Amino acid sequence: MSAQSTAGIDEPEKVDHPSRSDGFVRGLAEAIGGPIGEHAVGVDRRRGGGRGGLVFWSAARIVLALTCLTLALHWVQKSPCQDGAWQNNYQYTRLCYTDVLALYYAEGLNEGKVPYADHPVEYPVVTGYFMGALGLPVHALGESRPGINQGQWFYNLNALVLSALAVATVAMLLSMRRRRPWDAALFALSPALLVTATVNWDLLAIGLAAFGMYAWARRRPVAAGILLGLAGAAKLFPLFIFGPLLILALRANRLKQALIAAGTAVVTVVAVNLPVAIPYRESWDRFFELNTERPIDWGTLWYIGRYLDGKWNTGNPGDQGPFQWLSNNVDPTLNYLTYALFVLACIGVALLAVLAPRRPRLAQLAFLVVAAFLIFSKVWSQQYTLWLLPLLVLARPRWGAFLAWQLAEVGYFVAFYGELLGASGKQVFPEGVFVLAATLRLVTVAILCGLIIREILRPELDPVRATYDDDPDGGVLDGAPDAPWFTRWRTGRGPAGSDPSPEPPPPASDQPVPVS
Repeated sequence: MSAQSTAGIDEPEKVDHPSRSDGFVRGLAEAIGGPIGEHAVGVDRRRGGGRGGLVFWSAARIVLALTCLTLALHWVQKSPCQDGAWQNNYQYTRLCYTDVLALYYAEGLNEGKVPYADHPVEYPVVTGYFMGALGLPVHALGESRPGINQGQWFYNLNALVLSALAVATVAMLLSMRRRRPWDAALFALSPALLVTATVNWDLLAIGLAAFGMYAWARRRPVAAGILLGLAGAAKLFPLFIFGPLLILALRANRLKQALIAAGTAVVTVVAVNLPVAIPYRESWDRFFELNTERPIDWGTLWYIGRYLDGKWNTGNPGDQGPFQWLSNNVDPTLNYLTYALFVLACIGVALLAVLAPRRPRLAQLAFLVVAAFLIFSKVWSQQYTLWLLPLLVLARPRWGAFLAWQLAEVGYFVAFYGELLGASGKQVFPEGVFVLAATLRLVTVAILCGLIIREILRPELDPVRATYDDDPDGGVLDGAPDAPWFTRWRTGRGPAGSDPSPEPPPPASDQPVPVS
């Protein structure tokens, strides 16, 4: 029987089972009888048939159901704030604050104002379009039915659409990991998703980015560029994916397809911004002005440093620590410093992509770039953790470090509300508790980066490559050999069989060993 004809039979055997492949899950599985047995795969294969059969579809349905459960619990957790009657810091004591409800009134949507045309909006245009598309019909309904609570209707409509985008994101993760369906359970069961899903509109950008990465994985660069461009016009971070994409494409000699995707994304971003930027320039500028003027935000590296400065310095002129001084000189000094540190981190990621013994996977580098942006940014809102969730599922689907990070995120979430109450005049605990929680969050993200870097440098440790031959998210990069110029540069000679030197090759023991 040929290799081609046996592929359909052998493939189900490659479906990953975390109880066998993940040390943390395997340890937990011992408490309920141990890892799934080898015969279970064969039984499922015979009953389901085809490409993975019951093994994939039963896992996928369970993961999707778990996502819906998490989102339903999130809605319950936010329900005390839905009526908008936030008296005596009710939104903080119940841990249920959400920008979605607050900004319905702050952005004038309750008065029927059109985003950008009638009121400046602090978000990129696709998010502004989204707010208007849901907010204006709610206002119109409120005009015809004065008795309804417009804010509550607006929040619930947003929660429904954003939850649908979260489920769609999981569906895309499942589609990109058909042999590893349980990886998506990291997203589905994420405590961070439970507590921050609808704090803001980040799931809009996350969902669009997931569709874009799926399109790239399916070798559709134009569709990928459009979707990632729309995602980047909703929140900035999806555009960072193009940096890793271009450097990997350069190493794999697939630059044309990457440039098509990047160029399409640029055209998309320009196309959706122009209808606002030209007629409503001042309103459109509000997003950029706010990000330039915004001071050091809660929980960032700079906030932690400023707190520590205050332990040794009075903060008076002439007795300020470096972070205190930066806090007083945000524009332009701190802004330029954060940009410079992020650029240096991106250069480091690019060097890692070039120097790694095997070409890294796209999701690995994308996670590192987005994480670096958050680590060095002067703003790290509580819901920004959602940006990293789908990237971590694709980059490093291991439960142990993931749960440590999520525990730190939940600790930060609770401490953040305590800090908000303290800022409102109701001290809950010393500020040092919040700083400790922020530090643990930052450290756990940095540890995840370190673990991913280790797996890039030692690809035999990569759990995804234990199941797939190369990069299932790579599209045209998947399975592509390194470019001839890269091989020559790495080995000091051309590819095998193409050495132009007229000299006979040296003995085998002296020949350089190509690094794949």
